[in-house]
Amino acid sequence: MAASECPRVRLWRWRRNPLRRRCDVVEAWVVLCGWLLALLGAVFGGIAAAEAVVHSAEQQRAESHRVTAVLVKDAEDPGPARVTSDHLVWATVRWTDANGSVRTDEARVAPKTKAGGKVEVWTDRSGVLPKEPLSETEILLHAVAGGVLAGAGAAGVVLGSAWVVRLGMERRRLQQWAAEWEQLDTPWGWKTG
Repeated sequence: MAASECPRVRLWRWRRNPLRRRCDVVEAWVVLCGWLLALLGAVFGGIAAAEAVVHSAEQQRAESHRVTAVLVKDAEDPGPARVTSDHLVWATVRWTDANGSVRTDEARVAPKTKAGGKVEVWTDRSGVLPKEPLSETEILLHAVAGGVLAGAGAAGVVLGSAWVVRLGMERRRLQQWAAEWEQLDTPWGWKTG
């Protein structure tokens, strides 16, 4: 009978069979539990990661606010070879924080902006210029990406662990079969393999 004509028996580890061993049933349970735990780990890990990303972004947004700053000196023209994707350049700006202190720092501004020009920059409570907070769309995108990656990682760890357990069980099963063949061969004094 050709290999393609052999019927494929599905779920054979769960059926009663005189050739089925205890290790076959244990392996079936390991596979089933591995897939269930991977699914649960992916869902809960993804949700937890997405919530963490959203919480972090909202916290950053709550701590940041816009201030109007004044350019200290003219912003340079980067030239065509050094144009960035957002078409902004670094320039020194000065602003007054909530405490009334005058601060100076580097910020990204439009090229060729003249000294004394006003620009909007983001600052936090300590007066540091952070990046602009994420928009709602960016938060959603980051949350989805983080959730998918965390879920896939959690599922991968669980499935990898189940695979390692199955490899160990397979090795043990092959050792048991070898020992049984050895017992079968020795009474007659010859080897089959």
